Amino acid sequence: MQIITLLSDWGTKDPYLAAVKGRILSGTPEAIIVDLSHDVTPFDITQASFILRQAYKNFPEGTIHIIGLNTEASIETPHTVLKFEGQYFIGADNGIFNLLMAGEEAEQIVELDIMQDSPFFTFSTRDLFVKAAVLLAKNEPIEKLGTAKTEVNQRLSFMPVKEGNILKGKVIYIDNYENLITNVTVEQFQEFGKGDPFRIDLRNSQYTLNRLYTSYADVNEGDPVALFGTHGFLEIAICLGTASSLLGMYVDDMVRIEFLR
Repeated sequence: MQIITLLSDWGTKDPYLAAVKGRILSGTPEAIIVDLSHDVTPFDITQASFILRQAYKNFPEGTIHIIGLNTEASIETPHTVLKFEGQYFIGADNGIFNLLMAGEEAEQIVELDIMQDSPFFTFSTRDLFVKAAVLLAKNEPIEKLGTAKTEVNQRLSFMPVKEGNILKGKVIYIDNYENLITNVTVEQFQEFGKGDPFRIDLRNSQYTLNRLYTSYADVNEGDPVALFGTHGFLEIAICLGTASSLLGMYVDDMVRIEFLR
């Protein structure tokens, strides 16, 4: 049975999600459909890429991922399917593929060139992406779906900045618990910090953190905690609380780490 995932900013109020699932099941009734998220902030490619990057690694080879975000095609953002780490990703080439791969190389990239199933052009996910997914599910070679490409559109992601003994990162994602996930990876923290003591200063907050924990419950209820989550990024949370609201921090706010050398 073929696994097909869906990622979008549709929410669940409107009929879009049901229509796409119905079209998938009409083309491949045995498909297993998995919802990655449909609560992406509308048009937020960065947020969507974070969710996709954290999720896809848990799926088996051959999984097909449909990305229903900013899907209208143009010369600059053509409809594209790529094969990456043994899985397939279908969407508009609006920068999300580049953010997904984070500097790695795709195995194959194809600009879609198949007839869509509707004379309208506002619902490409249902009328074109699903058709491509069904063909892949039926073992149609990816190269039969269009024209081969050598690269995808570049979209630069903000990397932590090093200034002397200071590492400046920023919040890139806020989860449902309002935990603040930054763009500082555990590898960057360890390589730059070299085990030195540190302090983490949080923008718009009176809090300064100088210790890493392994669990949210390692501190008292209501206290802030810094840790590296399963995603591998530095995370700021509040034990049984909502860090974003209580600390007054949001996406793009700075997190400053000073290593005391």
